[in-house]
Amino acid sequence: MRREIVAGNWKMNTTPAQGVELLKSVAAVKGEAKSSVELIVCPPFTHLCSVIDAAKGTGIAVGAQNCADEAKGAYTGEVSAEMLASMGVEYVILGHSERREYYGETSEKLVKKMKLVYDNGMVPIYCIGEKLEEREAGKEEAICRAQIEEVVFSLSESQFEKLVIAYEPVWAIGTGKTATAEQAQDIQHFIRKVLAEKFGTLAEKTPILYGGSCKPSNAGEIFGKKDVDGGLIGGAALVAEDFIGIAKAF
Repeated sequence: MRREIVAGNWKMNTTPAQGVELLKSVAAVKGEAKSSVELIVCPPFTHLCSVIDAAKGTGIAVGAQNCADEAKGAYTGEVSAEMLASMGVEYVILGHSERREYYGETSEKLVKKMKLVYDNGMVPIYCIGEKLEEREAGKEEAICRAQIEEVVFSLSESQFEKLVIAYEPVWAIGTGKTATAEQAQDIQHFIRKVLAEKFGTLAEKTPILYGGSCKPSNAGEIFGKKDVDGGLIGGAALVAEDFIGIAKAF
Protein backbone atom coordinates (compact mmCIF):
# COMPACT_ATOMS: atom_id res chain seq x y z
CA MET A 1 0.00 0.00 0.00
CA ARG A 2 1.29 3.48 -0.90
CA ARG A 3 1.66 6.22 1.69
CA GLU A 4 -1.37 8.49 2.21
CA ILE A 5 -0.23 12.10 2.50
CA VAL A 6 -1.95 15.44 3.00
CA ALA A 7 0.49 18.36 2.72
CA GLY A 8 -0.44 21.98 3.37
CA ASN A 9 1.27 24.70 1.36
CA TRP A 10 0.65 27.89 3.33
CA LYS A 11 2.26 30.00 0.57
CA MET A 12 2.80 33.66 1.62
CA ASN A 13 0.19 33.63 4.37
CA THR A 14 0.19 34.00 8.18
CA THR A 15 2.65 35.73 10.48
CA PRO A 16 5.00 33.61 12.60
CA ALA A 17 2.65 33.81 15.58
CA GLN A 18 -0.35 32.94 13.43
CA GLY A 19 1.59 30.03 11.94
CA VAL A 20 2.26 28.55 15.37
CA GLU A 21 -1.40 28.89 16.28
CA LEU A 22 -2.42 27.21 13.03
CA LEU A 23 -0.05 24.32 13.69
CA LYS A 24 -1.44 23.93 17.21
CA SER A 25 -5.00 23.98 15.83
CA VAL A 26 -4.13 21.27 13.30
CA ALA A 27 -2.49 19.19 16.03
CA ALA A 28 -5.56 19.54 18.24
CA VAL A 29 -7.84 17.93 15.64
CA LYS A 30 -5.29 15.58 14.05
CA GLY A 31 -6.78 12.60 15.87
CA GLU A 32 -9.95 12.88 13.78
CA ALA A 33 -8.05 11.49 10.78
CA LYS A 34 -6.68 7.96 10.44
CA SER A 35 -3.31 7.55 12.11
CA SER A 36 -1.91 6.18 8.83
CA VAL A 37 -2.42 9.53 7.05
CA GLU A 38 0.80 11.56 7.03
CA LEU A 39 0.34 15.29 7.62
CA ILE A 40 2.87 17.84 6.40
CA VAL A 41 2.70 21.63 6.80
CA CYS A 42 4.84 23.99 4.71
CA PRO A 43 4.97 27.49 6.23
CA PRO A 44 6.96 30.48 4.95
CA PHE A 45 10.69 30.53 5.69
CA THR A 46 10.17 33.06 8.51
CA HIS A 47 8.05 30.57 10.46
CA LEU A 48 10.04 27.39 10.07
CA CYS A 49 11.90 27.36 13.38
CA SER A 50 8.88 28.26 15.50
CA VAL A 51 6.52 25.89 13.67
CA ILE A 52 9.05 23.03 13.89
CA ASP A 53 9.31 23.62 17.64
CA ALA A 54 5.51 23.65 17.96
CA ALA A 55 5.21 20.46 15.90
CA LYS A 56 7.49 18.39 18.14
CA GLY A 57 5.62 15.40 19.50
CA THR A 58 2.56 15.95 17.31
CA GLY A 59 3.48 13.60 14.48
CA ILE A 60 3.12 16.46 11.98
CA ALA A 61 6.06 16.91 9.62
CA VAL A 62 7.26 20.34 8.49
CA GLY A 63 8.40 21.21 4.99
CA ALA A 64 9.71 24.30 3.20
CA GLN A 65 8.14 25.85 0.11
CA ASN A 66 11.38 26.18 -1.85
CA CYS A 67 15.17 26.25 -1.56
CA ALA A 68 18.10 27.80 -3.42
CA ASP A 69 19.75 26.07 -6.35
CA GLU A 70 23.23 26.74 -4.95
CA ALA A 71 24.76 25.30 -1.78
CA LYS A 72 26.09 28.62 -0.41
CA GLY A 73 27.62 31.92 -1.44
CA ALA A 74 26.75 35.44 -2.59
CA TYR A 75 23.06 34.85 -3.33
CA THR A 76 21.26 37.63 -1.49
CA GLY A 77 17.82 36.67 -0.25
CA GLU A 78 18.19 32.94 -0.90
CA VAL A 79 17.82 30.09 1.60
CA SER A 80 19.98 27.01 1.14
CA ALA A 81 19.00 23.37 1.55
CA GLU A 82 21.64 23.00 4.26
CA MET A 83 20.05 25.86 6.23
CA LEU A 84 16.65 24.20 5.99
CA ALA A 85 17.96 20.79 7.05
CA SER A 86 19.78 22.30 10.03
CA MET A 87 16.43 23.59 11.35
CA GLY A 88 14.79 20.20 11.13
CA VAL A 89 12.90 20.62 7.85
CA GLU A 90 11.92 17.20 6.41
CA TYR A 91 10.36 18.07 3.04
CA VAL A 92 10.89 20.74 0.36
CA ILE A 93 8.34 21.66 -2.31
CA LEU A 94 10.09 21.99 -5.67
CA GLY A 95 8.78 23.08 -9.06
CA HIS A 96 5.51 24.55 -7.83
CA SER A 97 3.53 26.11 -10.68
CA GLU A 98 3.83 29.54 -9.08
CA ARG A 99 7.62 29.23 -8.94
CA ARG A 100 7.71 28.14 -12.58
CA GLU A 101 5.32 30.89 -13.70
CA TYR A 102 6.35 33.91 -11.61
CA TYR A 103 10.06 33.20 -11.09
CA GLY A 104 10.98 31.40 -14.28
CA GLU A 105 12.19 28.21 -12.65
CA THR A 106 13.60 25.85 -15.26
CA SER A 107 14.18 22.12 -15.24
CA GLU A 108 17.91 22.80 -15.12
CA LYS A 109 17.52 24.73 -11.86
CA LEU A 110 15.18 22.12 -10.44
CA VAL A 111 17.66 19.31 -11.08
CA LYS A 112 20.21 21.28 -9.01
CA LYS A 113 17.69 21.92 -6.24
CA MET A 114 16.65 18.28 -6.19
CA LYS A 115 20.25 17.16 -5.70
CA LEU A 116 20.79 19.62 -2.85
CA VAL A 117 17.60 18.53 -1.10
CA TYR A 118 18.67 14.87 -1.23
CA ASP A 119 22.26 15.69 -0.27
CA ASN A 120 20.94 17.31 2.90
CA GLY A 121 18.71 14.40 3.90
CA MET A 122 15.35 15.92 3.01
CA VAL A 123 12.59 14.72 0.68
CA PRO A 124 11.38 16.66 -2.36
CA ILE A 125 7.70 17.12 -3.11
CA TYR A 126 8.06 17.66 -6.85
CA CYS A 127 5.22 19.50 -8.58
CA ILE A 128 4.19 19.03 -12.20
CA GLY A 129 1.16 20.07 -14.22
CA GLU A 130 -0.23 21.91 -17.21
CA LYS A 131 -1.75 25.37 -17.74
CA LEU A 132 -5.23 26.05 -19.13
CA GLU A 133 -4.06 26.70 -22.69
CA GLU A 134 -1.99 23.51 -22.59
CA ARG A 135 -4.95 21.46 -21.37
CA GLU A 136 -7.23 22.96 -24.03
CA ALA A 137 -4.64 22.14 -26.69
CA GLY A 138 -4.50 18.52 -25.51
CA LYS A 139 -0.88 18.87 -24.37
CA GLU A 140 -1.32 17.83 -20.74
CA GLU A 141 0.43 14.49 -21.15
CA ALA A 142 3.32 15.98 -23.12
CA ILE A 143 3.84 18.71 -20.50
CA CYS A 144 3.79 16.29 -17.57
CA ARG A 145 6.08 13.86 -19.39
CA ALA A 146 8.64 16.60 -20.08
CA GLN A 147 8.59 17.83 -16.47
CA ILE A 148 9.21 14.25 -15.30
CA GLU A 149 11.86 13.28 -17.84
CA GLU A 150 13.85 16.50 -17.46
CA VAL A 151 14.07 16.32 -13.66
CA VAL A 152 12.93 13.02 -12.12
CA PHE A 153 14.79 10.87 -14.63
CA SER A 154 18.04 12.37 -13.29
CA LEU A 155 17.51 10.60 -9.95
CA SER A 156 19.07 7.36 -8.80
CA GLU A 157 16.74 4.54 -7.76
CA SER A 158 17.51 5.13 -4.09
CA GLN A 159 16.60 8.81 -4.45
CA PHE A 160 13.47 8.05 -6.44
CA GLU A 161 12.22 5.69 -3.74
CA LYS A 162 11.87 8.68 -1.38
CA LEU A 163 10.26 11.09 -3.88
CA VAL A 164 6.75 12.51 -3.55
CA ILE A 165 5.06 13.80 -6.73
CA ALA A 166 2.31 16.42 -6.72
CA TYR A 167 0.15 16.90 -9.82
CA GLU A 168 -1.20 20.44 -10.17
CA PRO A 169 -3.85 21.05 -12.82
CA VAL A 170 -2.90 24.72 -13.05
CA TRP A 171 -5.96 25.30 -15.26
CA ALA A 172 -8.25 24.35 -12.37
CA ILE A 173 -6.72 26.69 -9.79
CA GLY A 174 -8.40 30.10 -9.53
CA THR A 175 -9.90 29.87 -13.03
CA GLY A 176 -13.45 28.89 -12.14
CA LYS A 177 -12.89 25.54 -13.87
CA THR A 178 -12.94 22.33 -11.85
CA ALA A 179 -11.03 19.12 -12.45
CA THR A 180 -13.15 16.01 -11.97
CA ALA A 181 -11.98 13.02 -9.97
CA GLU A 182 -11.85 11.10 -13.26
CA GLN A 183 -9.57 13.72 -14.84
CA ALA A 184 -7.29 13.55 -11.80
CA GLN A 185 -7.15 9.76 -12.01
CA ASP A 186 -6.49 9.72 -15.75
CA ILE A 187 -3.50 12.06 -15.65
CA GLN A 188 -2.07 10.61 -12.43
CA HIS A 189 -2.28 7.13 -13.92
CA PHE A 190 -0.40 8.48 -16.95
CA ILE A 191 2.24 10.02 -14.64
CA ARG A 192 2.75 6.69 -12.91
CA LYS A 193 3.19 4.97 -16.28
CA VAL A 194 5.87 7.50 -17.29
CA LEU A 195 7.68 6.99 -13.97
CA ALA A 196 7.61 3.23 -14.58
CA GLU A 197 9.40 3.67 -17.92
CA LYS A 198 12.50 4.66 -15.96
CA PHE A 199 12.04 3.09 -12.54
CA GLY A 200 9.89 0.03 -13.21
CA THR A 201 7.86 -1.37 -10.35
CA LEU A 202 9.20 1.28 -7.94
CA ALA A 203 6.67 3.64 -9.56
CA GLU A 204 3.87 1.64 -7.95
CA LYS A 205 5.16 2.77 -4.54
CA THR A 206 5.50 6.49 -5.39
CA PRO A 207 2.93 8.73 -3.69
CA ILE A 208 1.28 11.02 -6.25
CA LEU A 209 -0.68 13.86 -4.65
CA TYR A 210 -3.43 15.92 -6.25
CA GLY A 211 -2.98 19.68 -6.03
CA GLY A 212 -6.02 21.30 -7.64
CA SER A 213 -8.43 23.13 -5.32
CA CYS A 214 -9.03 20.15 -3.05
CA LYS A 215 -11.65 20.70 -0.32
CA PRO A 216 -13.35 18.55 2.32
CA SER A 217 -16.39 18.37 0.03
CA ASN A 218 -14.55 16.80 -2.92
CA ALA A 219 -11.55 15.11 -1.29
CA GLY A 220 -13.31 11.79 -0.71
CA GLU A 221 -14.18 11.33 -4.38
CA ILE A 222 -10.71 12.37 -5.53
CA PHE A 223 -8.80 10.30 -2.96
CA GLY A 224 -10.94 7.30 -3.83
CA LYS A 225 -9.22 7.01 -7.20
CA LYS A 226 -6.55 4.35 -7.58
CA ASP A 227 -3.62 6.61 -8.49
CA VAL A 228 -4.40 9.50 -6.12
CA ASP A 229 -2.51 9.15 -2.84
CA GLY A 230 -3.43 12.41 -1.14
CA GLY A 231 -3.29 16.13 -1.71
CA LEU A 232 -1.05 19.17 -1.81
CA ILE A 233 -3.46 21.67 -0.30
CA GLY A 234 -3.41 25.45 -0.69
CA GLY A 235 -6.18 27.65 0.72
CA ALA A 236 -7.89 24.91 2.72
CA ALA A 237 -4.62 24.26 4.59
CA LEU A 238 -5.02 27.65 6.30
CA VAL A 239 -8.09 26.45 8.22
CA ALA A 240 -7.34 23.57 10.59
CA GLU A 241 -10.82 22.05 10.36
CA ASP A 242 -10.73 22.08 6.55
CA PHE A 243 -7.22 20.62 6.44
CA ILE A 244 -8.19 17.76 8.74
CA GLY A 245 -11.50 17.44 6.93
CA ILE A 246 -9.49 16.64 3.80
CA ALA A 247 -7.30 14.18 5.68
CA LYS A 248 -10.46 12.45 7.01
CA ALA A 249 -11.50 11.75 3.41
CA PHE A 250 -9.25 8.66 3.29
